[in-house]
Amino acid sequence: MTLAPEDRTQQIPQADYYSQPAPPSQPATPPLGEGSRPGPKRDRRLGQTVSVALLAAVLASGGTYAVTQLDGQGTSTTTTPAATATTSTNQNSSPTVVQGNATAPDWGAVAAAVAPSVVSIDVTTQQSSGAGSGVVFDKSGHILTNNHVVEGAGSNGSITVTLSDGRTYDATVVGTDPSTDLAVIRLKSAPSDLTPITLGNSESLKVGDPTMAVGNPLGLSGTVTTGIVSALNRPVSTGTSSESPFGQQSSGNEVVTNAIQTSAAINPGNSGGALVNAKGELIGINSSIASLGQSQGSQSGNIGIGFAIPVKEAKSIADQLIKSGKAEHAFLGVSTRDTVVTDGSAKRAGAQVAAVSNGTPAANAGIRTGDVIIAVDGQRVDSATALVAQIREMTAGEKTKLTIIRGGSRQDVEVTLAVKPDSTS
Repeated sequence: MTLAPEDRTQQIPQADYYSQPAPPSQPATPPLGEGSRPGPKRDRRLGQTVSVALLAAVLASGGTYAVTQLDGQGTSTTTTPAATATTSTNQNSSPTVVQGNATAPDWGAVAAAVAPSVVSIDVTTQQSSGAGSGVVFDKSGHILTNNHVVEGAGSNGSITVTLSDGRTYDATVVGTDPSTDLAVIRLKSAPSDLTPITLGNSESLKVGDPTMAVGNPLGLSGTVTTGIVSALNRPVSTGTSSESPFGQQSSGNEVVTNAIQTSAAINPGNSGGALVNAKGELIGINSSIASLGQSQGSQSGNIGIGFAIPVKEAKSIADQLIKSGKAEHAFLGVSTRDTVVTDGSAKRAGAQVAAVSNGTPAANAGIRTGDVIIAVDGQRVDSATALVAQIREMTAGEKTKLTIIRGGSRQDVEVTLAVKPDSTS
């Protein structure tokens, strides 16, 4: 795919995190071992421009973007029965909506059920201020959101959270995980009537399933938009840079997500908000949107291609952050590059192993330099980024099957993933 550079004099479109100047009164590369390739350098300063690919996904922080891997993945006249809301299995969570007609969801019922579980987040520092979204994770006041929504607060910033009924609370950061772009904050003096969101199953999603995005786009809290699951397991690589939009040094980690792609409109401020199914169950955390390069015309905001972090991964990271303030990640132990390999009478793209670190899961499983990884547990891998995305959504200790091509022949290799060493994070 030919990349079309963006005019550097043009403001890069903001995506799903709404930033603004502070009131007048106020004064890199993914680690070896995840199957990655070096990423391009990026500048994330608010309002500054960068070169982007023809299709780029932009994070809420205003100057961060992501390149997506473009892989493949009769009308009834019957009256639609009304939807009803029933108590979920977890009595402390939001109601589960039972739809009368699965082909024509009652989104009003879904919005009413989910609204109390989605919050608006405001971050203020001496340099700037911004707003994003989050979801109520538990009754203790933990809020799940994106790392890029709250990372700018640092030690000198402040975070406030506004519930759907207008009540506002101060919050503190419990833990952040830059590599997955997830974070957990906690309300101070959390009220007893919080309504945690009901967690769904991102593993059971199918392309075409109906979805609703709920969040705080452009500061307009409680906004809902609907669409469908456009694609699953979409590798999305979102770069970070040396500075956050608040003027502070950021982690520099590249965020690579095996994302849910949705047509539900996602705009600046939706970051960290909920992507739910027709039952009102959380299936993903909205994190980025696609943006066209200048050659396709100036485009900002929603263009019908948004990305969300699957709830399975989000829950795993949130549980770890709440428990210890940090998260562990699965580790394979290779570095890879994009390639095209002969597969029988055809050719296919894959991730070619450039190096294998000694004593790692890959080395122990017999992976060799030159092997081309084309699938993980049967899920197609057609780039180095796709391999990183697949490994990052797994957990340490998990067993996985890599399908490789070696010497022109296919073979499956069983690998038990380890915990990624701190030195590589």
